[in-house]
Amino acid sequence: MTNDMTQGKPFKLFIWFSIPLLIGNVFQQLYSMVDTIIVGKFLGEEALAAVGSTGSMFFLVNGFLLGLTSGFSVMVAQRFGAKDEESVKKAIASNITLTVIVTFIVTVVMLLLKTPLLKLMNTPDNVFNYANTYITIIYAGIFTQAFYNMSAGILRALGDSKTPLYFLIIASIVNIVLDLVFIVNLDMGVAGAAYATNIAQGLAAVLCLVYSYRKFHLLKLKKEDFKVPASYYRTHFCIGLPMALQFSITAIGVMTLQSAINIFGSSVMAAYTAASKVIQLVMQPVVTYGVSTATFVGQNLGAGLYHRIREGVRTITFISIGTSILASAVLFIFGKTLVAFFLDNPSQEVIGYATQVLNYAGIFFIPLGLIFVYRNALQAMGQSFIPMMAGMLELVARAVVAYTLPTLIGFTGICLADPAAWIAAATPLIIVYFIKMRKVEQRMAVEGNTKIL
Repeated sequence: MTNDMTQGKPFKLFIWFSIPLLIGNVFQQLYSMVDTIIVGKFLGEEALAAVGSTGSMFFLVNGFLLGLTSGFSVMVAQRFGAKDEESVKKAIASNITLTVIVTFIVTVVMLLLKTPLLKLMNTPDNVFNYANTYITIIYAGIFTQAFYNMSAGILRALGDSKTPLYFLIIASIVNIVLDLVFIVNLDMGVAGAAYATNIAQGLAAVLCLVYSYRKFHLLKLKKEDFKVPASYYRTHFCIGLPMALQFSITAIGVMTLQSAINIFGSSVMAAYTAASKVIQLVMQPVVTYGVSTATFVGQNLGAGLYHRIREGVRTITFISIGTSILASAVLFIFGKTLVAFFLDNPSQEVIGYATQVLNYAGIFFIPLGLIFVYRNALQAMGQSFIPMMAGMLELVARAVVAYTLPTLIGFTGICLADPAAWIAAATPLIIVYFIKMRKVEQRMAVEGNTKIL
């Protein structure tokens, strides 16, 4: 069922909408973690380092497509909030068309660029072949990620955060089973982990698309729904492309950091990979709040209820801060134990490096959480330029710290790169949001019109 977020208390709406999203995100991270754990336990430190070193390359592509499909779903949320069914269908149809075209182009380009990127990132010789094999298979199957993100984004724009969850849980279980079969039983190495990921995500995409088409009236598109005015495509790109570039800019920053990490060798690479997986797991609540914020703001924008936008963003900000504090506590208390899951008999050196990463991340978790809230709020309001510029600041801060501080303070400089990037990105997002809302309220007071933005 769809969910109208233009009515009711924002706190209750956020909680009930976010719970299925959070469960789905956690499952997605868990099966990603299982990939890493199985690779580390059964294939060794070098294979783990290889898979971890390609994470930023995967995010470069998947983040771009995720940002694009998320941006394409903004118009769907706005039209749904405005109760314009015909426009909703055309927004969905144009979303599908653009996703198919862009995904094909991105897949071809990245398969051609993968080897030069690995070399550019200073990938050590002892892990290069592992990394090249893994990322080749992942890139060849990137369409599975794109189609799942597209269908899930459309459903969430309509207020349905449960349907994508069910199929993601199924995919998570399938991925774990295939990991064990391909890696342990069939001895397929890192290629087995990549195939398992693609097959599981493809299953989630197919199930989500088929079920949604059969179950939801708004998603039963006809041929005439694909006869879409050019304005729809322009609007999709005006919102989606800056969001996609923002994700890509972030990914380039992560790749820059990974390049600096690779210089330290496979042990540090393995430690950072394990720590990153733990961070990604505990940050899922704040990631979820970002998606909830986008849906809430998009629907209320379409309905012209700007007072609810301010109320909702204020509510989710407090929720995000509280959750970030809890996540930090988890890293401080259980970080070392969680890291140990990823390696078979890890050395104290590796554990020490990983724990250091977690401790510094935990200190700065609040600005990380606020990035997701305010970035998604601005994007849902059609303000894509500032989030993209915030991404640029994030890239610059991460790169500068990663390539300057390590020469002065060693590995600690690597640990400070992400926190510096989070602060650099969060600051302009928060400032611009409040400036934007203040201007809206002033114009509303002068013109007596709630439909101003």
